[in-house]
Amino acid sequence: MRIEMREGYEGTGPGAITPDGCAVELYSRLPVGEEPDIITAAVPAGARILELGSGVGRMTHPLLERGFKVTAVDDSAEMLERVRGARTICGPIEHLDLGETFDVVLLASFLVHAGDAEVRRGLLRTCVRHVAAGGCVLIQREGEDFHANVPRERADPSGFTVRMVSAEPVGDGVDSVRAEYVFPDAVWTQTFLSRPLTKDQFEGALAEAGLRVASYLTPDRIWVRAVAVAAD
Repeated sequence: MRIEMREGYEGTGPGAITPDGCAVELYSRLPVGEEPDIITAAVPAGARILELGSGVGRMTHPLLERGFKVTAVDDSAEMLERVRGARTICGPIEHLDLGETFDVVLLASFLVHAGDAEVRRGLLRTCVRHVAAGGCVLIQREGEDFHANVPRERADPSGFTVRMVSAEPVGDGVDSVRAEYVFPDAVWTQTFLSRPLTKDQFEGALAEAGLRVASYLTPDRIWVRAVAVAAD
C-alpha cells in the first residue's frame, strides 16, 4: 500500500516510509548520540517526560533506562510499533491535548523548524499546554549553519555515512532539504521542508507561544531549555 506523502516531503529506501519522508527501518538503525545525556543533565531525576515526535524510540529507550517516565507521541503508528516500555500515543503533535501536564516536554528532531509556520505554532502551543508549573520544555534547534554548509557529509563510527546534499529555497523563507543515509547494505533519502530560524527569530517564535529561553544547554545553542512565561 502506498501512503500519501505530505506536499514537499519525500523518502526512498527499504521498508515503511512515513508521510514526512522518514524511513522506519533507517531510524531503527541510527545510533543514540549525546542527546540523552544532555536531557538527563537538564532535568530532575525521575521526571515525567512527554516526548513529542518520538519516532522508533531512539531517545525514548535510553531515557527509560535512566529512570525517566516517558510518554512517547508520534503521528506514525509504524514508528511507535518499535517503542518498548513507554506509554505511546499516535496522532498529530500540533493538535495534541492530553488534559495532563508533565515535568518535561521534549521537542527534538528539529521539529521547531517546520516549514509551515502554523504547524510550528501548533507544536509550541502543545508544549505550553502540557508543561507543568515549574517544569520546562527542551527544544532541539538546527545548527546555525545547517542550511548554508551544504553539501556536507559525515562518516559515522558505526559504519554509515550521512550526507546533507542540498538546501534549496522554495519561497516564504522555507528551504527544501535533501539528506542521504548510506549503509553498506542499503541507502535511504529524505527530502523535507525546513524554515531556518536565527536566534532572534527562534526566541521570537517562543515568545509568541508564551515561552522564553531559560538557558542554552550546548555551546552551539542547538539544545535549549525553555520555560513558560506565566511561570516567571
